[in-house]
Amino acid sequence: MGHDHGHSHASAATAGARHRTPLLIAFGLTAAYMLVELTVGLTTGSLALLSDAAHMGTDVLGLGMALAAITLAQASGNPQRTFGTYRLEVLAALTNGVLLFGVAGYVLYEAWQRFSSPPDVPGLPMLAVAVVGLIVNLISFRLLMAGAKESLNVKGAYLEVFSDMLGSVGVIVAAIIIFTTGWRYADPLIGAAIGLFILPRTWKLIAQALRILMEVAPPGLDVGEVEARIRALPGVADVHDLHIWTVTSGLDTATGHVVLADDAELHAVLDRVTALLAEEYHVTHATIQCEPASHEEHVNPI
Repeated sequence: MGHDHGHSHASAATAGARHRTPLLIAFGLTAAYMLVELTVGLTTGSLALLSDAAHMGTDVLGLGMALAAITLAQASGNPQRTFGTYRLEVLAALTNGVLLFGVAGYVLYEAWQRFSSPPDVPGLPMLAVAVVGLIVNLISFRLLMAGAKESLNVKGAYLEVFSDMLGSVGVIVAAIIIFTTGWRYADPLIGAAIGLFILPRTWKLIAQALRILMEVAPPGLDVGEVEARIRALPGVADVHDLHIWTVTSGLDTATGHVVLADDAELHAVLDRVTALLAEEYHVTHATIQCEPASHEEHVNPI
């Protein structure tokens, strides 16, 4: 006998709808300003501006993929996709991380090339563009703040905007130094600093996405401990084939077999197990099969 205790599919779709509007606004603002920053960066020859524009470009791609993932997840009606298209969110976050790694690598390489002979970059246009860029980043940052707590996909876009916001601050600092002192090394130094700042945050995002794709248990959750807690519940004789994994942000899932004690009442045991998973471990989508001790279980290689 089995039971599926879960209503997270609907809640995940509702969360997606809630995240779409702030993502859409942030996408429009970032795309428009990326073009401005790229144009001025090419005109002035500023590596700091170009690296920030490239970073903004990955913001645009990331925000676009986040929007696409949410839209497709809500629109999916294919019965063959038993979990809908929720994994698109994780794939978008992973692609985002790979793109950021590429941008960071390019910026660091270009900075290294420029240290031998830094170009003469005008500080005032850099300063004006970076200040407006900071304002755009602040607006997008504020829009995505709430969604980043619920969705890995939105968190990826949020982290990009956050690091890009600090990148804008770096460009402002470089522009002020160049404008007031004429020290040309400020531009490649700040460009390299932006590249180095991106890397550890990008690695963390990629690690989170890979963890979900590999169906590892959610961070901080000890599967052995959960199994022991279930086994200790009244009416439970044994537990086997317990699997706990994350489908997408906010949707942790569990399956398992619970062997009933001789005098146990099935529904009471089932309620205790699903309540424990939901209340103690926030696993709200659980499919539990209850079976008598006499049931002969076929060997499961997983």
